[in-house]
Amino acid sequence: MLVTPDVLANSSARLPEDNDPQETAEWLEAMEAVLKHGGPERAKFLLETLIAVADRSGAKMHGGITTPYVNTIPADDQPAFPGDRAIERKIKSIVRWNAMAMVLKANKTTNVGGHIATFASAATLYEIGFNHFFHGRSDSHPGDVVFFQGHASPGMYARAYVEGRLDEHKLDNFRQELKAGGGVPSYPHPWLMPDFWQYPTVSMGLGPIMSIYHARYNRYLRDRELADTDKARVWAFLGDGECDEPESLGSISLAGREKLDNLTWVINCNLQRLDGPVRGNGKIIQELEGVFRGAGWNVIKVVWGSEWDELLKNDHTGALARRMMEVVDGEYCDYVGRDMRTPDEVAKSKFISEEEDADRRGAYIRTVFFNTPELKSLVEHLSNQQIATLKRGGHDPLKVYAAYKAATEHKGQPTVILVKSVKGYGIPGDGGQGKFTTHQLKKLTVQIEAVPDMKAEEKAKRQTLAALRQFRDRFELPHVPDSELEHVPFYRPADDSPELKYIKARRTALGGPQPFRNNTFVPCKPPDRKGFERLYGATVEGKTASTTFAWVNLMTQLCRDPNVGKLLVPIVPDEGQTFGMPPMYRTFGMYSSVGQTYTPVDKGSLSEYRESKTGQILQEGINEAGSMASFIAAGTAYSTHGVNTIPFYIYYSMFGFQRIGDLAWAAADARCRGFLMGATAGRTTINGEGLQHEDGHSHLVAMTIPTCRTYDPAYAYELAVIVEEGINAMYVRGEECFYYLTVYNEAYDMPAMPGEAVREGIIRGLYPVKSVAPAGAKLEVQLLGSGVILNEALRAQQILADKFGIGSTVYSATSYQMLRKDALECERHNRLHPAAAPKVPYVQQVLGKTKGPVVATSDYMRALPETVAPYLNGRLLALGTDGFGRSETRKALRRFFEVDAEHVALAALCALVQRSELDRAVLAKAIADLGLNPDAPPPWTV
Repeated sequence: MLVTPDVLANSSARLPEDNDPQETAEWLEAMEAVLKHGGPERAKFLLETLIAVADRSGAKMHGGITTPYVNTIPADDQPAFPGDRAIERKIKSIVRWNAMAMVLKANKTTNVGGHIATFASAATLYEIGFNHFFHGRSDSHPGDVVFFQGHASPGMYARAYVEGRLDEHKLDNFRQELKAGGGVPSYPHPWLMPDFWQYPTVSMGLGPIMSIYHARYNRYLRDRELADTDKARVWAFLGDGECDEPESLGSISLAGREKLDNLTWVINCNLQRLDGPVRGNGKIIQELEGVFRGAGWNVIKVVWGSEWDELLKNDHTGALARRMMEVVDGEYCDYVGRDMRTPDEVAKSKFISEEEDADRRGAYIRTVFFNTPELKSLVEHLSNQQIATLKRGGHDPLKVYAAYKAATEHKGQPTVILVKSVKGYGIPGDGGQGKFTTHQLKKLTVQIEAVPDMKAEEKAKRQTLAALRQFRDRFELPHVPDSELEHVPFYRPADDSPELKYIKARRTALGGPQPFRNNTFVPCKPPDRKGFERLYGATVEGKTASTTFAWVNLMTQLCRDPNVGKLLVPIVPDEGQTFGMPPMYRTFGMYSSVGQTYTPVDKGSLSEYRESKTGQILQEGINEAGSMASFIAAGTAYSTHGVNTIPFYIYYSMFGFQRIGDLAWAAADARCRGFLMGATAGRTTINGEGLQHEDGHSHLVAMTIPTCRTYDPAYAYELAVIVEEGINAMYVRGEECFYYLTVYNEAYDMPAMPGEAVREGIIRGLYPVKSVAPAGAKLEVQLLGSGVILNEALRAQQILADKFGIGSTVYSATSYQMLRKDALECERHNRLHPAAAPKVPYVQQVLGKTKGPVVATSDYMRALPETVAPYLNGRLLALGTDGFGRSETRKALRRFFEVDAEHVALAALCALVQRSELDRAVLAKAIADLGLNPDAPPPWTV
């Protein structure tokens, strides 16, 4: 497009007066010549050079990052629409009706909720995708991944029903999944609909960030020759209000930096969030355009429908474009949502017809938007009703198709399409389109002519019927007669109808259905046990090791495994130095889509920072949420791409579930597999780190996620056994779960694995480590320890033997969660099967026949070991690290939190006293002998 005065006039809302038009014309002619003979790239270079010179000279001519408030693709550049618009409109109207009917029917007798307005505003956006762009999985295409906007889920169910993929019973039971025959869930939930939804998205912000890292992971799979992903496009649909979530925009620079042209975002800018305008005093589309352009994205704006094309073409002075720019979003909301009745009519609940409403609305817009003689002259040939129906771009299939086509053909950048629409488009009546209450709309109602003495129930019924009739007539749905409106029937055209034939033809051309999740699982070969056996041996005398160090050694071995080595995906958020991973950087390389274009400062060292296009490690920088999104992409690749990549995401344990808990739930919902490694774990193991960095609760939070199996290994061989079991469980046997393992940075002597007999106990959560029975001992206790604090339990065992002549057995409690889960299953079985032989929980099998009290200690809150207390007949006394952390040494912290050996020994003595097995007089002397301060305040109060 050549540079003309009209274009210049349209370029800004506040251009200064031109005091030398002749000079301006000469510059414009010069730019036309450059564009004609040198092309856009040459023009861009010259402009950037001029701006740089002006900036250095003090003019501060920074380049703009927003464009006029008009469509990015001019009408003259729109491609021909390839579909049958008439049939596609019929299909879209049918889907609209069914989506609305589903929510209305569900709420006629329940209050299960649901959303009508979001899909109403986005129906065109989805239908264009379904008919022309969203590829299904086929022999020749891996299928696109579409992150559907969660609140629009009724539209996806409605279309699947029309396609014949869901039956009417499912739609009848919307949000009522426990009814006989089942229903469909509220939002995209792969766990609940494993053959339909791919990823959960309704926790706003998670779909956007997951889509970015999924698109990047597709490149990782391609570059490492694990899967052919070049044809796969990632789509993400989100709302403009959702962009205020930090996760939504927090990683867009990664997409720009990585040039992810396999990623397309569609932001439905209906200008409204849940409770009001997104930017009432500003312009969200302009704001987002600047943000995305600055992050290196290709931005396509779809602001105005085709009805505006002629008006803009006739806007020779740029007055209309300037007016479009200066009107703020709050006013645009007012144009479509304002109640057009007079105050007196509102007070009297007086009814006005649709035609009258449109006429008044058009007159209002003519007055307040086209507010100058010049603007009024642009629309003088239009009636008020025509002005009222000037569409926003998001409801125009031609504009949306042009944007999607341009996005899919664009190279070198991700694309965001900013689409302006109306929230609740087409919904009549109270709470309808454009109203700030429309997001919560569950029922339809419009004003009707007042009838004397009409009962409230009858009036409500008539209002609903009037609204349904109005909705039906607007979208030309003759298949729903007046006699059936009360029942809000679903409608599916006959199989031989033009609509059904068209839908099937389009989906066949695109490879298959969407949404769709692949459930075919092809197991891996088990990893070679030799890779784990190096951790079975004891550390060399005088050479200690931490469980984090053991994990790094294990990863180094496993990455060379012939069966699973290439599938391992180590992920780290810029803490590799902390975790001892740099040797892995040189050996396996860190993935970079461009390789390494610089010489690292540590070139040639054993820990050389080596980036590679085929690198295996994902070094994500300081970004836990992004790392978790990579974990989800890798952990679900078995479904999306049929490749069993095995992610190991290692991070500061304090910044796991506490920081990214919603993404952890999303991982579970997505049926993700893999290993989360909570490193530098525990509340007392990180020397000097203090309150925020000390984790004493991650195991409790992890236990809330049903598919997460949590472990707290103390020894290297325990870690090896758990990881081997986890790989076999998830990738060989096909169990749908993921693992959380805590590993520590404290080094100590690692014993050898006692033998194969301990394997079951490690996996099930508890096994005996060491027994001590002093000569003549009459008393006995059982001591449970986990992680690094197992060492305190062993030291307490020796104190009890040497100072008090008490025998004990120390157990490694590798997983309280697994113990509790087993106990719950036994308890439930016994309750529901009273005639069957009772099942005995594993924790009782191990401890039930032992003597004395059970004292448990860990580096976590005492609530963790207390989860198994109900199954130990009142024998358990738990110690834990309740309270805020402190900056101190490990020894001082363990004394402060009362989990060190001396406190464990005292707890054992107290438990014996409470059982009347030991004289209370022993306790005062023991407190003094053990050096404990009985007057110290409880750590959770300090």
